[in-house]
Amino acid sequence: MAIMIKTPQEIDKMRRSGKVVREVLEHVRGFVKAGATTLDLENAAAQKMEELGAKPAFKGYRGYPCVLCTSVNEEVVHGIPSAKRVLKDGDIVSIDCGVVIDGYYGDSAITVPVGEKVNPKAKRLLEVTQASLENAIREVKPGATLGDIGAAVQEVVEADGFSVVREFVGHGIGTRMHEDPQVPNYGRRGQGTKLREGMVIAIEPMVNAGKAGVQVLSDGWTAVTEDGSLSAHFEHTVAVTADGGVVLTR
Repeated sequence: MAIMIKTPQEIDKMRRSGKVVREVLEHVRGFVKAGATTLDLENAAAQKMEELGAKPAFKGYRGYPCVLCTSVNEEVVHGIPSAKRVLKDGDIVSIDCGVVIDGYYGDSAITVPVGEKVNPKAKRLLEVTQASLENAIREVKPGATLGDIGAAVQEVVEADGFSVVREFVGHGIGTRMHEDPQVPNYGRRGQGTKLREGMVIAIEPMVNAGKAGVQVLSDGWTAVTEDGSLSAHFEHTVAVTADGGVVLTR
């Protein structure tokens, strides 16, 4: 496993990418409403990326066709935007976005409720998933382990009776979208690779309202919960600094 350590200058470049990812996500959030299609979100994102001078990180990656992943309700990750997928009041939609600027990647995800009719369990799922990400970010500092980060996610999620997805994990990020190490959202404190100053990782809990099991649909991309329960996804790109974790995608 070759973990790439970034210089402060490289982290500054990644901060630029991260800022653009955040701007794109906030722009797209404004298009989330009943009657919109996931392709509407895709088009809004593509236009904003062009306007901000960023290249999409996902489009063409292993043949993926779009700039966003849009995963609705029981879809966990990698949902492909489509003109046929119409958002309804009460849905939740996970929007995952990555860009490249000057050769450096930024990657972040949010899950957004559609309209006002989102049920209390779905709202709680979003709150808990976001809280698990924040709890994990608080663990980031030199000398902490990947097990500390995974445990921080898992403790928050399981305390509420939800499940952490095992098949998909976070990752190192830099001049490639996926670098070493893998960053699981489960684990035991004190175990696994130690964090070092200059590492940059994408922490991305994917949390199911029901059981943890997932399966990939026939399109080869879209992952859904095996039991049909709702799933939420939040992600930030985080640099390990002497002062702790610095979120580059705030």
